[in-house]
Amino acid sequence: MSTVLALVAAALVCWPAPSAALRLARPATPARRDLPGLSGLLRRRAVLLPAAALLGLVAAGPGGALAAVVLAATLDRHRVAASAERERTAATSALAEALSSFAAEIRAGAPPAAAAASAGADAHPAAARVMTLLGATAHLGGDVPAALRAARSREPAVGVHLDRLAGAWALADRHGIALAGPAGAVAHDLRARSRMAGGLRARLAGPRATAAVLAGLPVLGLLLGEGIGARPWAVLTGGLLGQALLVVGVGLVCAGLAWTERIVAGVTR
Repeated sequence: MSTVLALVAAALVCWPAPSAALRLARPATPARRDLPGLSGLLRRRAVLLPAAALLGLVAAGPGGALAAVVLAATLDRHRVAASAERERTAATSALAEALSSFAAEIRAGAPPAAAAASAGADAHPAAARVMTLLGATAHLGGDVPAALRAARSREPAVGVHLDRLAGAWALADRHGIALAGPAGAVAHDLRARSRMAGGLRARLAGPRATAAVLAGLPVLGLLLGEGIGARPWAVLTGGLLGQALLVVGVGLVCAGLAWTERIVAGVTR
């Protein structure tokens, strides 16, 4: 079964990331942007989970099928979460750069709409969409803070930062100060947050690696048992008790991985 599970894990690693599919698709309407990512995730799991169940069934019977599904779902969830974290990091850094460029354009005398269009050119897709929304709303004389807050649910990668940008814009409108100062302050804050998040991820790489090694120890024990002739694989696949132990063992490994990721995610928030 270890070979089968290794093949499933390799397939998960090689599968295209949802964020890459979104960047290639470039949908025209922001309101429908999340649908391709969700449908792609559902399609991938609709193929991945039955395939894992079939491989597990062939390799280890009904218990192996259930264990393979649990393991595949856990690895896929971990991969999606890691991809979303990388996307948030990239989008935050890009938004900081776009806001710095916006502030520089404002200081040079450009109107907000033109400054936003210039800052969003060739930027990360999430940052470009934010700057496009900002520039279009400013050009039409709309409520920019309200538009930014309304866009939070449509931009999960940078949604938490849109409230800060909306507050900075509202502060500038309320007190009649230049937009360059608040926008530059938000950009500086985002850069500091990105640096802190990067350092934190580097420090948490050790615990994550330790968790991965511990999760792989049962497989090593299984291989060692087969090597000395104890035949643990025959025990796990040869009866009802062995099948139950196989499912429980894989479930405990997946629960440990999920628990570790939950702890790490709580630290990084």
